[in-house]
Amino acid sequence: MSMSFERYMLDMVQPMRDELTRVGIQELRTPEEVENAIPDAKGTTLVVVNSVCGCAAGMARPGVAQALQHDVLPDHLYTVFAGQDKEATAKAREYFAPYPPSSPSIALLKDGELVHFIERHQIENRSAGEIAADLADAFDRYCR
Repeated sequence: MSMSFERYMLDMVQPMRDELTRVGIQELRTPEEVENAIPDAKGTTLVVVNSVCGCAAGMARPGVAQALQHDVLPDHLYTVFAGQDKEATAKAREYFAPYPPSSPSIALLKDGELVHFIERHQIENRSAGEIAADLADAFDRYCR
C-alpha cells in the first residue's frame, strides 16, 4: 500500500496544528482566508507562523499557549503553517514588513498595522516562558 507524500505530510503535521487550534487559534489555510481575516480586523490580531522545526515545538507553540493564559488577550487569534500552507503563509507575511520571512514567528497587529514581531532568532534562544512573557508584555501594551 502506498501513501502519497502530501497525505503523509498532512498526517505528520496535524498534531502540530492541533497544539494551536486547541488553545483557540484559528487556522488560515488559503490566501483568501488570510485576506478575509487580517487586513480589516479591528482591534488586535495575533498571527503565529507555525513550523515543523524544533524551536516551534519546544518554544514557540508552548510559549503562545502560555501567553494565552494572560488576562489581556488580542481580539483575534490566527495561525498559518509555513511549508504546508505556503500561499496562505506568503500572504500573511505581506503584513509583517519590514521583517523578512521567518518561521516560526509571531506577529501582533493593531487595526491591521504590525506593532510587535518575534522572529525565529528570538525564539530559538529563549524558553517558552520567556516567549510567553514577551507576548504578555505586548498584550498589555497593545491590547487594552
